Amino acid sequence: MSGPPSQYFARSPSSGSRRRSVRLSLPDLDLALTTDRGVFSAERVDAGTRLLLQEAPHPDPGMAEVLDLGCGYGPVALTLARRAPRARVWAVDVNERAVALCAENAEAVGASGVRPVLVAGDGRPLAGEPEAVRTLPTLRFDGIWSNPPIRIGKPALRALLAVWLDRLAEGATAWLVVQRHLGADSLAAWLDEQGWSTERLVSRSGYRVLAVSAR
Repeated sequence: MSGPPSQYFARSPSSGSRRRSVRLSLPDLDLALTTDRGVFSAERVDAGTRLLLQEAPHPDPGMAEVLDLGCGYGPVALTLARRAPRARVWAVDVNERAVALCAENAEAVGASGVRPVLVAGDGRPLAGEPEAVRTLPTLRFDGIWSNPPIRIGKPALRALLAVWLDRLAEGATAWLVVQRHLGADSLAAWLDEQGWSTERLVSRSGYRVLAVSAR
């Protein structure tokens, strides 16, 4: 993460621009991504995101609508688009610099299925294509993949997840990666209490990957 911890979930980051390129290398793809100060993990694709993309199931080819919640500059969204080229991959974030970078990276790698959208904390689109503004609040997602913004604090995080997890289609799953020492286990317990059946898929390098079923 570049800059103060709060920067990556600010609407308009106060840090000056300092663009750079990072690489996302996975067994099935290799992408060069442009990042900038004021977005999450600007200096490298963070270990949690890598673990999520390595261990969570790939999107099914038949999926139509999938979501990257807290997209940053796009490593998860672009990977989903490569793995499910017929799906619409909604890439949402509250950080306008992150959303712009995600759109730029999607264009650069030819990921035409990615739909980057700037949203408020309640999931309401603030900017994006007209189609996104019209339909995003009513969609049900066939799958969600997310490295959620833990550092916004427990109440805000729970409110955020409640908005988006309730948009899972019947039988769909959300895959979340959370650092163990930042409350992965307590979050899993809370999700279970709220009716989202939650299982630990993998635990490695201080992270948990959680499978959260639609309630």
